[in-house]
Amino acid sequence: MALKEQFEVPGGLKKWSYVLMGVGLLTLILGVIFLHPFSGGHGEGHGAEAYGPTKFWMALMHNGIFWLLVVAASFFFVSATTLAQGGWPLAFRRVPEAISGNLNVLGPLVVALLLIYVWFSPDHHIYHWKDVEHVKHDEKLTWKSGFLNPTFYTVLSIVSVGLWIFFRNWFRKNSLAEDLGARNDHSYYWKAIAIAAAFLVTYGLTVMSTLPWMWLMSIDAHWFSTMYSWYTFASSWVAGISLMMLFVVYLKNQGYLEYVSEEHIHDIGKFMFAFSVFWTYLWFSQYMLIWYSNQPEETLYFIQRIGAGGEGGAFKGIFLLNLIINFLAPLLILMRRGSKRNYTVVTLMAVVIIFGHWLDFYQMITPGPLQELGQEANSFGHFLYSLGISAGFLGLVIFFTARYLTKAPLLPKNHPLVKESIIHHT
Repeated sequence: MALKEQFEVPGGLKKWSYVLMGVGLLTLILGVIFLHPFSGGHGEGHGAEAYGPTKFWMALMHNGIFWLLVVAASFFFVSATTLAQGGWPLAFRRVPEAISGNLNVLGPLVVALLLIYVWFSPDHHIYHWKDVEHVKHDEKLTWKSGFLNPTFYTVLSIVSVGLWIFFRNWFRKNSLAEDLGARNDHSYYWKAIAIAAAFLVTYGLTVMSTLPWMWLMSIDAHWFSTMYSWYTFASSWVAGISLMMLFVVYLKNQGYLEYVSEEHIHDIGKFMFAFSVFWTYLWFSQYMLIWYSNQPEETLYFIQRIGAGGEGGAFKGIFLLNLIINFLAPLLILMRRGSKRNYTVVTLMAVVIIFGHWLDFYQMITPGPLQELGQEANSFGHFLYSLGISAGFLGLVIFFTARYLTKAPLLPKNHPLVKESIIHHT
């Protein structure tokens, strides 16, 4: 029987991507109409004039950054396994290659949204360092103004995302060229390793270091954590692995990826399990060290999320649910070998993990600005609005991933480790 190597987008998948993008677009339009994104900015007035712009931009920032880092994690997976000369992912490598193709779309889109907010929105409740007058009277922001400023933010964002796109497209071009090359020509193999190594250095200096400081941690500019970038990486990384699992299982159910077996599904499940525990280790370490030191400038971050004196605020439920979904559920369900080989279980857990880490990014971004505006009690409305925006981003990811999957055979040709992947057994 001939292999189904060329993916054709089913009508149902295309329809769902359109529906999700439509929901996101409708939510965005309603936000523009009712939240007035370019008005106010100084907490003056009432209703949407005072807090609308902040809610509008927070939703875009939350979902844009989350989904961009998730698709970037797919190329991190490709690069890390390539540099390690791991053969087992070859049977499904075109899936993370396709998911990472979203960098070409989400990269410019998200950077543009962030820069529009930084340069053109009068709102400064998300990034206090945007307000020049406020910075002059804030000793800590004055001290950090050498890097917490629109120019540095712009340069770092454009260069970082530009390099991700450059390395991803270079790797993809080399991967497709290998399909057309000679069977014994291993120059493409070694070139892929070099590209992967260069990307991993870039990824380490951006996602694992500087970008989370600028994009996320500077929302609470008086607070800092040396573990924050690793925490952000872990959250987006395990969500990226889960997204990859969803597409692999979907393709298997559609009759594609014939060489992907329970062994491959099991190993992706191991990644989901292991890095859920890794995320929890970072979550606990950051929380425990700040709780133990009990320094006011550090504990403020957690007081905003779980309250003080034993009385939690509106975000305490999300804070605790975050731990249950992202740690207890993967630990208890994915610990068993059989669970990691059951398509229904891994699909369900992939959805749960992605939603859980979407919640994680929500509680990274939202509590400080909403509490400052006195809108903590109305956080559920913002939650629903952000969920609608997320539907649009998810629709984009599904649409463009499916489109990239159609551009090349689902099994790489002439790669020296393809046989190792086909006979993979754990």
